[in-house]
Amino acid sequence: MPNLTPRQKLWVDQDGKIVMSDYRVRLLALVAETGSLARAASAMKLSYRRAWGKIKEIEANLGVPLVQSEVGGPGGGHTVLTPEAEAIVLAYLRFQSRMAEDLRAIFNEEFASILPRTPV
Repeated sequence: MPNLTPRQKLWVDQDGKIVMSDYRVRLLALVAETGSLARAASAMKLSYRRAWGKIKEIEANLGVPLVQSEVGGPGGGHTVLTPEAEAIVLAYLRFQSRMAEDLRAIFNEEFASILPRTPV
């Protein structure tokens, strides 16, 4: 039997509104990495308008500013994450990693005696 790999989708919601998800955190992380919302959007194959809308949606749902932008200037403008956004991204990535570890352990525990395979 081939090795089986458990997968999960994570998100955090508030009153039914998605506040944070893998997709949203990736967008924020790419803004931090590239210094540009436009480059982050391009890397995710999103329109700038859609990426900006997602940032505004997250800000509205969380009630905190996530990005600071400067328009123009020498070399063009840039966008950086606020300290709150940086903390949120790091916390979510830690949460995601811990959940993946627990998922593998629980899967191995529950299925070890049923499915002959190498643990993940």
